[in-house]
Amino acid sequence: MLSKQRVVTLGFQHVLAMYAGAVVVPLIVGGALNLTPTQMAYLIAADLFTCGLATILQVMGTKYFGSGLPVILGCTFTAVGPIIAIASATNLATVYGAIIISGIFVVLAAPLYGKLLKFFPTIVTGSVVTIIGLSLIPVAMNNVAGGDDKSPSYGSAENLLLALITLVVILLVNRFAKGFLRAVSVLVGLVAGTVVAYAMGMISFAPVGEASWFSVAQPFYFGTPQLSITAIVTMIIVNIVSMVESTGVYLAVGKATDQKVEQRQIVNGLRSEGAAIMLGGIFNAFPYTAFSQNVGLISLTRVKSRDVIFAAGGIMVILGLLPKLATITTIIPSAVLGGAMIVMFGSVAASGIAILSEVNLRKERNLLIAATSIAVGLGSAAMPQIFNQLPDFAKMLLQNGIVSGSVTAIVLNLLLSKKKEEAAEEAAA
Repeated sequence: MLSKQRVVTLGFQHVLAMYAGAVVVPLIVGGALNLTPTQMAYLIAADLFTCGLATILQVMGTKYFGSGLPVILGCTFTAVGPIIAIASATNLATVYGAIIISGIFVVLAAPLYGKLLKFFPTIVTGSVVTIIGLSLIPVAMNNVAGGDDKSPSYGSAENLLLALITLVVILLVNRFAKGFLRAVSVLVGLVAGTVVAYAMGMISFAPVGEASWFSVAQPFYFGTPQLSITAIVTMIIVNIVSMVESTGVYLAVGKATDQKVEQRQIVNGLRSEGAAIMLGGIFNAFPYTAFSQNVGLISLTRVKSRDVIFAAGGIMVILGLLPKLATITTIIPSAVLGGAMIVMFGSVAASGIAILSEVNLRKERNLLIAATSIAVGLGSAAMPQIFNQLPDFAKMLLQNGIVSGSVTAIVLNLLLSKKKEEAAEEAAA
């Protein structure tokens, strides 16, 4: 049984693991739409506040809402392009009207989607979880280099050294520490990397001083929601993509926590995501989805308690109310986060490989499904620009490596029918 102090510490570690992914979306959207500093500050605070509420709702596991799995919800990067496009053509009020309606769609569509889970046998599940891990590795390496490829310091020796120090500290703590210290190895690595960065003069506390002390998320901050059929259809497509991605995350979390994820949990989890998306629309934040970043942390620390994720949700709510406190976490250099991401995302890929080890890959059918879907998923994540000349709808689907790889695995599983003797062997087993 974990003490309250340890639960909070472990929860904070989860917040740091997903923080960059959560904050980068409002930064990109706000920058593209030329929002004022005050509006940007609101967008980040509202995002963190809603992330926290959405995570708590997900972990609760009531009769109809929440998977009951230790899953953290964060804003989906898939929505960035569509939000900017809709807002540029109309206004933010139209964006949030579409987000609210798309959230209602997810709540209503979740039971129907749940009936499709029979198309996720072990070979598909293993491939999807592996794809999740591998497709995130380019994100980790980009952070290792500094996060911004337009910066003069991108790929500098200082950034690479910081990432290496962070990674080595995490590995050493995992190898030689025991108990609670081992469980917070990622947090130890992040703190060590940040201290070294400060000593190197790479950290400025100016943003902390400029941030306000208190902020409350306001419903309809950017105006009364407006409805547009085109915008609504676009956001529904975005959230269908997120539903597929979240299913893979639920299955990965199930593997990390040694439990079989039931259809009811996925349906309730998606209903919870739909409710979270509606909250995002009401508080003028973003659509939300299950964050794969935190799956690797569960695998690495072996801490499977839902209380830890409850704590993480509570911490995000507090950060959303206290912008000055939230800003402190933003001073962690991207290279330090990248060093931690390497081992976390690698752990997700290793979990997928472990699932695939349960399947006989000597069977040509299984080998083709795994090989092709992983190649498509990783290729889409590493080279999304190859789809730039396709229509926006196709780009939205194909540039997401998790979705393109998952769909490939599902389709191949249907097309490459099992031979009679293979089906008989599985039935006998």
